[in-house]
Parts: sequence; C-alpha cells; structure tokens
Amino acid sequence: MGITKKGGYIEKLLKKADKALQEGVKKADEVLDNAVEIGVMTANQASKTSKEFRKQAKKESDSLRERGMNKLNVGISAAKNITSNTKDDLETLKKLGKLRTNGIITEKEFQAKKKKILDRI
Repeated sequence: MGITKKGGYIEKLLKKADKALQEGVKKADEVLDNAVEIGVMTANQASKTSKEFRKQAKKESDSLRERGMNKLNVGISAAKNITSNTKDDLETLKKLGKLRTNGIITEKEFQAKKKKILDRI
C-alpha cells in the first residue's frame, strides 16, 4: 500500500509538472504571437513611411529638374539674344557708316550712335 501512495504522489507531481509546462508553452506562444503582431505592424508602418519618403524625394527631384531646365532655357535664350543683338548692332554700325559717308549724318552723330552701340556689346 505504501508503494501505491508513492506512485500516486509521483503521478500527481508529474501531472502538475506537465500542466505547468503546457501553461508555459501556452504563455510563450501568446508572447510570440504578440511579438509577431507587433513586428507586422512595425513592418507596415516602415513600408508606409518608406513610400512617403520616396514620393517626397520624387517631388523634390522633379522640382530640381524643372528649375534646372528653366535656368538652362533662360541661359540659352540670353545667349541667343546676345548673338542676334550683336549681329544687328554690327549691321546698324555699317548702315550708320554709309549714312556718314553720304553726308546724311555728321561725324559727331555717327560717333555718338557708335558709342551707344558698342557700349551694349
């Protein structure tokens, strides 16, 4: 009879230990599930933030490209104007020279106009 009591005691002890292990595993599973859920939320937030940053970077890139193109176009336009104005000014000087040679304008008038045109160039 003494053996039966001891066997019953060990059996109860083993059942308690088994129950404790099952509860520990259950709690560990709950903690793991919570950690996975937090990880998923964090990954989703990181993805959303990354998309926002990419969108903002694209906007800024497009804006920089547009401003660069505008400045380039302004520079090209200015260069064209300078070139065409210089050609026009040289033609005007030639015409003024002919007017002076033919006596239509005086040397003083010619020199005054010539100075204004050369100052622009």
